[in-house]
Amino acid sequence: MDPRWQEIFRNRMRGFQARREPQPGEAAVSIKIRVSSGCFHREHSPRAYELIDKSLSELSGRTPSFGFEEHESGPEILAYAVVGVGLAKAVIELITAIIKARSEGIRKNDRPSDPLEVIVRRVHADHEFREETVFRVGPTDAITETKVEQRLTAALRKLLKDEPSPETPAKRTAAQEQKKQPKRQSRKKNKS
Repeated sequence: MDPRWQEIFRNRMRGFQARREPQPGEAAVSIKIRVSSGCFHREHSPRAYELIDKSLSELSGRTPSFGFEEHESGPEILAYAVVGVGLAKAVIELITAIIKARSEGIRKNDRPSDPLEVIVRRVHADHEFREETVFRVGPTDAITETKVEQRLTAALRKLLKDEPSPETPAKRTAAQEQKKQPKRQSRKKNKS
């Protein structure tokens, strides 16, 4: 990704995190659903966006903790992933709904009809940009929530491999206490 776009992305992620600070064990990520060629926005995909808007309104009642941004190349979801666990169910549902809406829109004459790519991105340690391509899906390919979740979870594991796993205070305290205690040397009695 071009350094200018990386800086725009960093600023977008900072803005998202300013709305709600991450909890321990959470990492802010971007899930980009982009068309491989052409455009995927309201002007060219009005039928798909009718369905996407419906899904967003249904999810808004559940107060999910994510951001939704429209771009010419396709929508982007900003969310928190729990390290070692994955994304919230509402986010998985929305990603699946967007992919299915795109297929339905194409059946109803939305254009263009190029495949979609699902990509996860993040800024690591406030400077390093990381990206993983999750999968590519054509307008006639079957997709399920389970398939989306499995592939996203695998991509997030790669993307978040350097992040510390969430620990409960009790586990953390026990681990810290073990480190604090000096190692005891074994004492063998000489039997002479």
